[in-house]
Amino acid sequence: MRSKTSIELFRYWNATRGDRNLPRRDEIAPGDIRSLLPDVFILQRRPDGTIRFRLAGTRICTLFGGELRDQPFSALWQEAEGAEIDEVAGRVMAECSPMLLTAFCRTAAGETLDLELLLAPLASADGKNDRLLGALSPLTRPQWLRMSPITALITTDLRVLPPLSDMSRNDVDVHPAATSVGVVDGGGGTLQLRVLNGDRRD
Repeated sequence: MRSKTSIELFRYWNATRGDRNLPRRDEIAPGDIRSLLPDVFILQRRPDGTIRFRLAGTRICTLFGGELRDQPFSALWQEAEGAEIDEVAGRVMAECSPMLLTAFCRTAAGETLDLELLLAPLASADGKNDRLLGALSPLTRPQWLRMSPITALITTDLRVLPPLSDMSRNDVDVHPAATSVGVVDGGGGTLQLRVLNGDRRD
């Protein structure tokens, strides 16, 4: 991981879930992650199957030029990638496997920016794994940041983070030697995800 926000939120998520696959939404105490909240979001799968924002931090909303609550998660990405991003989010929920995404974007004014996104599974109060706890962080902080809204994200890399048994709770500030999900051009402008098995490197 390259973003301090991703690192700290992942540590908090790990500590909160303990030995379980995922924590519950009511166990996430905003006061415990107060400094991270502007870059944190929660997604929920609705009864109609869409994955939408339950909430999004102020810095995230500013990046995209408006309130994101109730907006589809896929709406943040270029149109050709929206369905596959929903599949990625659904996989995190179904398999209780956190993922780390790197994305590239342009602003309405033409500037470019790289961002990092953490997606971690989160259960409703009844234990149903239908939510995600996430963080979205720019990897650089140019002077023009948040002065011009982002138009759309394009995924450049996805990684499935290792299970807790394979990674120390205190060893998440290095690039995790996880399963890598490469993004390849399937032709015709369509992006496809390809899973690559990686070995841990010290």
